[in-house]
Amino acid sequence: MTDTPVSTCETGAQILRLPAQPLRVVIPGGAGYLGRIVAEHLHAKGNAVTVLSRSGAVAPWRVVSWDGADADDWTRELEDADVVINLAGRSVNCRYNAGNRRGILESRIRTTELLGEAISKVQRPPRLWINASTATIYRHSLDREMDEATGELGGVEPDAPGSWRFSVEVATRWEKALFAANTPRTRKIALRSAMVMSAERGGTFDLLLRLVRFGLGGACGSGKQFVSWIHEEDFVRALDYLVEHEEFEGPVNVASPNPLPNEDFLRALRKAWGARAGLPASQWMLEVGAFFLRTETELILKSRRVVPGLLQVSGFEFQFPEWRGAAEDLVQRWRRQRNA
Repeated sequence: MTDTPVSTCETGAQILRLPAQPLRVVIPGGAGYLGRIVAEHLHAKGNAVTVLSRSGAVAPWRVVSWDGADADDWTRELEDADVVINLAGRSVNCRYNAGNRRGILESRIRTTELLGEAISKVQRPPRLWINASTATIYRHSLDREMDEATGELGGVEPDAPGSWRFSVEVATRWEKALFAANTPRTRKIALRSAMVMSAERGGTFDLLLRLVRFGLGGACGSGKQFVSWIHEEDFVRALDYLVEHEEFEGPVNVASPNPLPNEDFLRALRKAWGARAGLPASQWMLEVGAFFLRTETELILKSRRVVPGLLQVSGFEFQFPEWRGAAEDLVQRWRRQRNA
C-alpha cells in the first residue's frame, strides 16, 4: 500500500467542474512521443499550450527551452497557468546499468522538485499539477487487479528481478517528490498510466505491430502475464476529465478497465492485422533479444494488471474499454497514416 494522498472522489460525491473556457497549459517534457499527443489534443481544443523542452522543436504551439535540471526564465511560464502536465523524464527503454539508472532517476525527480519550487514561488500558481507516474508501481500481479485503493506496491517480493525493483523505486520516489512539494494552492495528481497505444511512429503500438507484420507477435514468455494499456483517445479524454473534476487528487490509475494476458493481447492484435499466426518467444529468447536491443525484458514480462478504479467510480466512460476494438481502430489509423 502507499502512504501518498488518495483521491477525494467517492460515489455520490458532488461533481465540481472548472469553467468551460480555454486554459493555459504548460507541459514540461512535451516534445516527446506522449507529450506531442497531449499537446496536439489540447491545442486543437483551443487551449494556450506551452511546451518546455530541451529540443526547442518547431510546433504549432509555443515551445520554451528548458534542460530539466536548472531554474531559469521558464519559471515565468507558470504564472497564471491553469494546468501543468509534467511528462519530463528520460526513456526507460534501455539497459539498467549504473549510468542509465542515475539518468532515469535524476531526469524525473530533479524536474519534479524544480517544478515544485517554482510553483511555490509564483504569485498566481496553477490550479492543477498533473505529474507523470507509471502503472508499473504496482507489484507483478497474476492473481488480482490493482486499483488505487487496494493495489499493492511492487519491488518488495523476494523473487522480484532487480530491474523490476528499480522501476518501482523510480515510481515511488517520483511520486514522493510530487507530494512533498509545498504547493498548498495547487491540486496535485500522480498519473499512474498504463502503456498508451497510438498509431504514431515509434510508439509502443507501432513496435508491437512490427512484430506481427514480420510473422512474430506470438506469446512472450509464458504469455500469462497481464498487459495494462489505454487507447490514446481515452488517455487524452482522461486528462480532460481530471482537469474538469476537482474532486480528483493524489494517485490516479489511467488504464483500460480490461487488462488481459499477453497471449490474448497479441492474438487480438494479430487478428486485427489479419495475421493467422505469430512465432512465440521464450523467456531466454527475450533475454537475448533485450541484451542486443539494449533494453530490459521487464517491459514485456512483468504482469501489470492495473484498473482505473477512481475513474470508473466517478462515471468516466471509455471509448475503447476492450482491446479487440482498440486494436482494430489503431490498425486502421496506422494504415491511414502510412498511406497518406
